[in-house]
Amino acid sequence: MTGPSGDVPVATGPAGSVPTTSTGGNEDAKGERTAAGSYSSVDTPGEKPSGTTSDASAQGESSAVAERALHDPTGSPNSPAVFATGVERTGMFGVHGSGDTSGYGLLVTEPYTPVPAERPYGGYFDEVTDALLAAMAARSIPPQALLRTTVANKEITYYVARSYITQFLWALRDDASLRFELASSISGVDYGEKVARRLHVVYELTSMTYRRHIRLEVAVDADDANVPSAVAVYPTADWQEREIWDMFGINFPGHPGLTRILMPDDWLGHPQRKDYPLGGIPVEYKGAEIPAPDQRRSYS
Repeated sequence: MTGPSGDVPVATGPAGSVPTTSTGGNEDAKGERTAAGSYSSVDTPGEKPSGTTSDASAQGESSAVAERALHDPTGSPNSPAVFATGVERTGMFGVHGSGDTSGYGLLVTEPYTPVPAERPYGGYFDEVTDALLAAMAARSIPPQALLRTTVANKEITYYVARSYITQFLWALRDDASLRFELASSISGVDYGEKVARRLHVVYELTSMTYRRHIRLEVAVDADDANVPSAVAVYPTADWQEREIWDMFGINFPGHPGLTRILMPDDWLGHPQRKDYPLGGIPVEYKGAEIPAPDQRRSYS
């Protein structure tokens, strides 16, 4: 399983940075607001969450700050640093100076970084963003937790600090103005060894109530590949997170049974990481020997 390939790894700046300590389970989960001012959900307690902002003016101010954070240029000391989702690549399969006459040796792929979207986003994206900002203020989710938003290929993507991903998912599922009840897909992607925060978890959410679709994305470093589990919010995340762990080695604290799902339990490594060796053995075919994958495109 691989995620979309044109997204933005994100990192917090030195000032106003977002904590990146992973939290497991659903201890930060909140339900939706009822008419009486309490919070309730089929899976969350009915009491009002601690620290919830009840003052309307405070909520408006927090929403305004969050709105500015979505568009703040990267030059601002309080905005997250944004890196390219890849590095410049030349040739094919990483082979250089090989005498390749196939034409692949002339390929050049530039690193790509999607441009942050500006209002109006178009369609229902603005309405969803307004509802999300209001839900953040109501649940005391700090504006810095929403790192960046982009619109590409008719999809809107919200980049979220990993320590707040569970709270975002509860809000998106339970808030009456959002109602993203279905996690259509949770997938992983590895942008390669030279990319900061190379490992991403991509959440594709669908609102069956409003017939809407959005994406969330969390980026982590390979040496700290931990993202809180979404199983408490979306039970179908169970086997999707297992597959991400199996293929990419991203750990999900709070998962009820994080074991391999495709590879044998005693398998070493994670096959869809970009630094995983291709390996293989030569294969004979019609009297010719086809080299193993890690030996192909090696020319004398």
